[in-house]
Amino acid sequence: MSRELAIDLRSVHKRFGPVHALRGAELRVPRGSIFALIGPNGAGKTTLFGLCCGFLGPDAGVVEVLGGPPDALRLKGRLGALPQDAMLGRDITIREHLVFLARLQGMTLARAQTEATRVLALVDLADLAERRAGALSHGQVKRVGVAQAFLGEPELILLDEPTAGLDPRHAHDLRALIRSRRGNQTIVVSSHNLQELEAICDEAAFMEKGQTTEAGVIETLTARDAEIHVQLAPGPEPIDQLRARVPAHAITWDPNSRTLRLRFQPSPERVAEDVIAEVLRELLAAGARISALGKGRSLEQRYLEQNPPT
Repeated sequence: MSRELAIDLRSVHKRFGPVHALRGAELRVPRGSIFALIGPNGAGKTTLFGLCCGFLGPDAGVVEVLGGPPDALRLKGRLGALPQDAMLGRDITIREHLVFLARLQGMTLARAQTEATRVLALVDLADLAERRAGALSHGQVKRVGVAQAFLGEPELILLDEPTAGLDPRHAHDLRALIRSRRGNQTIVVSSHNLQELEAICDEAAFMEKGQTTEAGVIETLTARDAEIHVQLAPGPEPIDQLRARVPAHAITWDPNSRTLRLRFQPSPERVAEDVIAEVLRELLAAGARISALGKGRSLEQRYLEQNPPT
């Protein structure tokens, strides 16, 4: 059975004069997932967000959001977004700003005030509710932007660089907030911090020059269930012995980093942990000294393999 999609883009093109921002982009975001959108500046991520919000229209292709076209009235109150450079009215308070945005969603004044209080607490700004936006730090402005994206508990939330400019504690708290929404809301996060995305997201899509180059479940993209790596400390290097003892695995050895990589075909009867146990037994029996052990490759490594520098 196919999974219900929150976002479905098929062969989408978008031009801005001579700039071909999207070139047949494809994107399918399952409902309830925490989804990473990864790519360099100029890859088309912000344009894609604009199409999903209905701020822009495609030149060609199909854009469906929450089961239909991204019409502003249809998505009112159902979609929240944090633009990369969110702006606040400098001469109004944070609370007034959020109440105003909530009212635009169609909330009553009473509910808008309640929602403003709730989302300010989510981003640890309740004590600054009456402060004017012009007196806020950059990080505080970013947190207000995040807060407004969560107004009304929308079904779909688009976050463009949500932790950029945040101090470590508030970045940690925001990651925890995003993770807590898994299964209840769909959240798409665009960020250059791939370690952060790997920690919080279920699935990801790589974008390059307006195209989606690869997409899938994080564990599949990083080969967590099909590859292990073992770093050896100085000492014996029983690589040939290991190849002879476990011939079913593809084994590579990097003498510079002293890293051994094994790729294997997982099955319900033979998971990564079984392979780890087998390999460690062989290495230790041969006198190897284990310095580090891990599964798969980082999302950053996987992205750089998919998109090598030119």
